[in-house]
Amino acid sequence: MFMRLTDIVGFDKEKRSFELYEKEKGTPDPFGAWRDGRAKDEKEPPFPRSVCEAYELFSKEFNRGKNGDVVLRRFLTGKRRASLAVYMNGMADDTKVNDFILRPLMTFEGERITLKGLLENTIRIGETRRVSSLNEVFLAVMDGMTALFLDGESEAAILETHGFEKRAIGSAENEKVVSGPKESFTESLRTNITLMRRLIHEKDLVAETGLTGGGGNTRLAIVYREGVTNEALLTEIKRRLGRIRTGSILTSGMLGQMIEDDRDSPLPQILSTERPDRAASRVMQGCVCILVEGSPFALIMPVTFFSLMNSPEDVYLRKPLGTMLRLVRYAGAAASVLLPGYFLSLTLYHHGILSTEVLSTVMASRMMVFEPIGVEMLLLLFIFQLIREAGQRVPGNIGQAIGIIGGLVMGQAAVTAHLASPVVLIIVAASGLGNFCIPDYQTQLAASYFRIFAVIAAWMGGLLGLSAAVIAAACHMAGLKSFGVPYLAPFAPRAARKRPLIFRGDIGMHERPDDVTNTSFDGRLEEEE
Repeated sequence: MFMRLTDIVGFDKEKRSFELYEKEKGTPDPFGAWRDGRAKDEKEPPFPRSVCEAYELFSKEFNRGKNGDVVLRRFLTGKRRASLAVYMNGMADDTKVNDFILRPLMTFEGERITLKGLLENTIRIGETRRVSSLNEVFLAVMDGMTALFLDGESEAAILETHGFEKRAIGSAENEKVVSGPKESFTESLRTNITLMRRLIHEKDLVAETGLTGGGGNTRLAIVYREGVTNEALLTEIKRRLGRIRTGSILTSGMLGQMIEDDRDSPLPQILSTERPDRAASRVMQGCVCILVEGSPFALIMPVTFFSLMNSPEDVYLRKPLGTMLRLVRYAGAAASVLLPGYFLSLTLYHHGILSTEVLSTVMASRMMVFEPIGVEMLLLLFIFQLIREAGQRVPGNIGQAIGIIGGLVMGQAAVTAHLASPVVLIIVAASGLGNFCIPDYQTQLAASYFRIFAVIAAWMGGLLGLSAAVIAAACHMAGLKSFGVPYLAPFAPRAARKRPLIFRGDIGMHERPDDVTNTSFDGRLEEEE
C-alpha cells in the first residue's frame, strides 16, 4: 500500500522527464516531422504531366461524383495552352479566383507561357508558391487555396484565395476582467496570429505554421520570440508535436493533453486562454504559444502554479490594490480546498477546539438530519458542482435562473426536509465562492478534485488526515513539471526574479524577462555589453 502511494504521489520515482535546465539526451525530431502532416511511410501519387491527368486525379481523390464542393475549372491560358484551376467552393473566394486568376490568364497576350512567368507578371495574387508534391497541393486546396496546373509543367502553383466566413472578434466570455482589453481569440488561425502581432511589436516574434501528424492535417502555429525563448524548450515542444500520430485533433484541448507531461494529474500543465493580451504577456516572458485552427483558445507553455493564479487585470491596478486582490484570491483558493475538510475534522474529532456555543449550534442544526456529516458534506459538494455545470451548459438567462433556484430554493428545501444542516450548507457555499476566485477554469476543477480528497482524508483521520492530504498534494505539486519547469518555481527550486509572485510588486523598468524558463536573454545582454 505504501509503495503504491509513493508511486502515485511521485516519491522515489526515476527522473526521466525533460529538464529545461539540463541538456536533453538524444537528437530531437526535426520540425518538419509535423510540418508535412502525413506519415513518413505514406506513398505519394506521381505528379500529373497533363491537365487531363490532373483533372481525372482530382476527380477521383476528392470523389467529385458525390462531392459537389470541389471545383475543377479547365480553360486556355492565352487562348492556346490548356490549364486547370482547382479550389473548394466556399473555402476559396470566388471574386479572387475570377478577377485575379482566371481573367488575367484567359486574356494573356504574351508569346511564352510558363508557370514562373505567369506568377511573376500576370497573376494578381499576393501570396504564391510553386510546389511539385501532390500532397501539398491536396492540403492547400482543402485549406481554401487554389491550385493552378499548366499542361506539360512538372509543378503546380498554389495561390492564396482564402474566403470562407469566420466569426468576428468578440469579447472574452470565460476570462472577463473589469480593467483591460475585452477582445478574445476566434476560430481563425490567421486572425489569432494577427491579434498577437498587434500586441507584440518585436522583430524577433516568430509564428511557425504547420500541420498535425498522423493524417489529421489540422493547421497550427507555434508563436515565440527568436533569441529569447529557450532553444531547449522550443526543441522539446517540436519533438512532442512530431510524435503525435492521430487523425482526430480538432481542438487545442486535445492537442494539449497529448503533449503535456503528466496526463493523470488533475492540475493543468498548460495554460489555456482566450485572451490575446494574456498570451502576448507570456510570450514576451519567453514562453511558447500554440494556436490551432478552429479553436478560440491559445496554449501557453510552460506554466507554473503562480502564473495560473495571476489575472490579466493585476497590472492595471496600483500596487496596494493589486496586492489586496491577489491575497484575497489565494485566500479564497485555500478556503475552497481546505474549509470543508477542516470543518469536518473539527466536528468529528476535535470538539475541544470549538467553543461551546459553536458546538451547540452545530449539534442543534444536525438534530433531525439522518445521514452522517461526512456523507452530507460530499452530497452538498456534489449538488453544488451539479448546479454549476447545469448553469454553464444552458443559455445565459436560464443559467442565471438555475443558479438562483439552486442556491435559494433547493438549499432552503434541503434544510426544511432535514437533508442538510444550515451550517454545512454555509460551509459548502463559502467553499464554492472561494473556488470562483481562481482565475483559470481548469485550476478551478482541479481545486474541486483536491477539495473532495481533503474531505475524505479529514473524515478518516481528522486534522492528522487533513495534514497528510495537504502534504501529499504539496509533494505532488513539487514533483510536477511543465515542459521541464518545476510547477512551484521560482520557490521550488529558487530562481532569480525581480518582482514578487503573491504580492504585486512595483511596475518599473526591467531589461530582461523572468528567468523561470531560463530564457536566452542573458546571453544577448552579455553580447551587447
